[in-house]
Parts: sequence; structure tokens; C-alpha cells
Amino acid sequence: MAEEKIIEAEEVAAPAEEKKPAKKNAPAKKAAKAPKAEEKKAAKTFAKPSAHDFEVIAAPHITEKTMALMQNANKVTIKVNAKANKIEIKEAFQRIFQVKVIDVKTVNQVAKTTTRGGRYKGMISGFKKAIVTIEEGAAIDLFKE
Repeated sequence: MAEEKIIEAEEVAAPAEEKKPAKKNAPAKKAAKAPKAEEKKAAKTFAKPSAHDFEVIAAPHITEKTMALMQNANKVTIKVNAKANKIEIKEAFQRIFQVKVIDVKTVNQVAKTTTRGGRYKGMISGFKKAIVTIEEGAAIDLFKE
């Protein structure tokens, strides 16, 4: 019975479409243009990286925790310039790795004092790191050979 109702609804709508063929064609053209716009957005490429981009992003920060974040949550942890802000980090990361960045979180790792062999004092230098979330389905290779 459900199939019969659908067929009847289509038959009822068909005469109305025949009366207004010009208006029907105009929205159809707009609908045909919409998928092309989506294809352009999907094929978006980023500009070439500049020297400033490589000054902003220093190196990947590799630990067991960051590797788990990369595999499970699509997040990449990198060391960045201490003066870089989130917007600079996002733009530089997008240009270098050619992926869309969704979110950037920054953390300042504080320098710590330590003992070297029990007698000598030393310092573990501080740095700024960024946890960058990339779009779903995108992947980057931090370990290029």
C-alpha cells in the first residue's frame, strides 16, 4: 500500500510540473551548479609554505602519548616557536602539510631543574608545544625517509 501511495503522489505532482516547465528548469540549473561548488571546496589546496612557516613550526614532539593521540584522535603534537600564536600555527601547519586544521591547543612547557648524577645541578629547557587537530580522513607522514 505504501508503494501505491507514492505512485499516486508522483502522478498528482506530474501535471503541476507540466504547467510550469520554465520555472522547473531554473531551479534544476541551480541544483546542478551546487555539486560543482562542493567539489571545488573538497579539492582546495593550500599555498606554498614560506620560510616563516618553518620558523613557526620547529619539530614534531614524539612520545607514547602523542603517538596514541595521532592514531586514535587525529591529533598531531609539535614543538613551536615560543612567540607563535594559534592563528600562525594553524596557517603554517596547513601550508606545510597540506591538510585542513580544525583546532589548535597550545601549552607552555616550563623549564625544570634537575640533578645530573646526584651532585651537579642542570636544567631541562622549556618550550611551547601545540596539539593540532586535523580533519577526519586526512593523514600526514611525520617520518619521511
